[in-house]
Amino acid sequence: MQFRKDINGLRALAVIGVVLFHFNATWLPGGFAGVDVFFVISGFLMTGIIFKGIEQKNFSIMRFYVARANRIIPALAVLCFVMLLFGWLYLPPLDYQLLGKHALSSISFLSNITYWTEAGYFDAASHEKWLLHTWSLSVEWQFYIIYPLVLVFIHKFTTIKLMNYLIIAATFLGFVFCVFASFNWPNAAYYLLPTRAWEMMIGGVAYLFPIVISNKKKIILERLGLILIIGSYFIVTKEDAWPGYAALLPVLGAFFVILAARDESFVTGNVVFQKIGAWSYSIYLWHWPLVVGIYYYTLNDIYIFLGIALSILLGFLSNRFIEQIKFKKDFSKIRAYLKCKPIYIVLGISVFSLVVFGKTRYFYNMPDDIYKAVTITSTTNNSDYTFDKLRELEGKTTFKDVKYKLLIIGDSQSGGFLNSLLETGLSNDVDVISRIVAARCQVFALDEEMLNRSFKINDNISNGYIAKERCQEQISTIQADEALEKADIIVVSMFWKDQSLPYVFKSIENIRSRNKNAKIYIIGGKSFNRSAQDIIYESYYENTDIGATAYKEIANNDSAKIDFQKSEFIKYQKVLNFSFINIMDFFCFSGKCTILSTKNEPLYFDDTHITEFGAKYLGAKIKESNYFPKDFYTKEK
Repeated sequence: MQFRKDINGLRALAVIGVVLFHFNATWLPGGFAGVDVFFVISGFLMTGIIFKGIEQKNFSIMRFYVARANRIIPALAVLCFVMLLFGWLYLPPLDYQLLGKHALSSISFLSNITYWTEAGYFDAASHEKWLLHTWSLSVEWQFYIIYPLVLVFIHKFTTIKLMNYLIIAATFLGFVFCVFASFNWPNAAYYLLPTRAWEMMIGGVAYLFPIVISNKKKIILERLGLILIIGSYFIVTKEDAWPGYAALLPVLGAFFVILAARDESFVTGNVVFQKIGAWSYSIYLWHWPLVVGIYYYTLNDIYIFLGIALSILLGFLSNRFIEQIKFKKDFSKIRAYLKCKPIYIVLGISVFSLVVFGKTRYFYNMPDDIYKAVTITSTTNNSDYTFDKLRELEGKTTFKDVKYKLLIIGDSQSGGFLNSLLETGLSNDVDVISRIVAARCQVFALDEEMLNRSFKINDNISNGYIAKERCQEQISTIQADEALEKADIIVVSMFWKDQSLPYVFKSIENIRSRNKNAKIYIIGGKSFNRSAQDIIYESYYENTDIGATAYKEIANNDSAKIDFQKSEFIKYQKVLNFSFINIMDFFCFSGKCTILSTKNEPLYFDDTHITEFGAKYLGAKIKESNYFPKDFYTKEK
């Protein structure tokens, strides 16, 4: 296909939006829509290649695949290789193992599916995934695999003209499904091909239905397209369901610019945009690891500008020395395709990634007990331990007739607290019932009006990470639960969010109104800014005191500020008649925090959840503190 300066310049506009959004979302809140512009461009170019080949009766699916592999794989493989080397030198084992998994999914073009199963694109955790941006390459590759197969198959039964209209119909139906899915399955809609295919097919529509209009009208059409694209960068935000109907802004914008076909355009045709457009694929590849590096190492804002400059420099170098390598793309026989070099590049990176993922221990020189401590996870720690007993006791509806009737309410934090009590040993005078509330609900006992108010400030609900109906069901169940009135001890333990504390106090007030006499305990948070594993790893290699390092990392971030929460709970405990148990007092004192036992047993398996060792440690500390009476526990032999 003949080179078009307008499309090359459109690539520049797309990558600029993505890069600026990722480095600082406040600059271009909707800059992520640049990916949608890339999709339209890809659809236009691929449709042109396929239809031209079909019309000339010389289209080869294998040759098409090889051409795409030659174009995409080498630069991607170099990125994956460099990141795997970087991780070997600078990342702790768990992060390196995850990088191995992600490198494998990226080079095999399945990363969109991998990331869909892990978290939302805009989640904070996504800023710790060095190859997250490769999800879009996986979507494109999956489209490249399926699209020509479908078109060649359809062509056997119909004419080119009818195929053109079938693509229009498929584009429309794809858009309708995309809008529906974006509101009902937001994460899947963001990452997966079925909700993105229409964006590439509308690019195909631009190729199949070109328009012939005057230059004056071309200018108007191009300007309209540019306004839609640039406008979307400022109007759309990550709070919008995406890609829903709002995706029409950048998609139609790209569609109009392509239809206008103005090679002489000042916007898309200027020398700067032409250079950035030529380097856009490699700029896209290299910018995201730089973004993650700034976030991962908590570098200051000056590094944002350095990161942007490095993205462009690395993009230029990658384009000049990697993308320009000419691999053979035409083979005379099917068996000759085994000589396609990108196949072996993929195999090499895949093997390296598999070794990193499956045999991470080989890359670290440290004692076995320390390595075990820095690699423990919820899975290796017995993935059901936190919730097992909590879920079992949730099935109970009535208390036994014993001295202490304990109701525990909350999320995984309540599971950890319950385990700490059970590991210490509860006497036969204690009977426990549990009621689980998802952490993302953020509150636990509100009437409908107050609950709806709390939902308005709950970013988990506004971002679609949890359905408000699920929170409503769990919280209304607690509101109507007779166990609230029958309990003489009520323990509430959750991952507290600063913004929701006013509604938390209203929840406590509601519980107190239902039960005037029960002893109510509110359990404080026990989070760190980083995982205990990262803290232990850093302290080991830098030969610093683990406890002192951990103390400096007591949570003081956007998710939770432990000291602020402590002061708020202490301020309200007399007013609302509850007792506040500051869990951090048991782990942290005299400028140090205990996150590793004297036998190098990890007490945490992340930044906030305790292991079985941690539950035993905490249980013993709680028992010593005398928050609960002596006959609450089994007698020591």
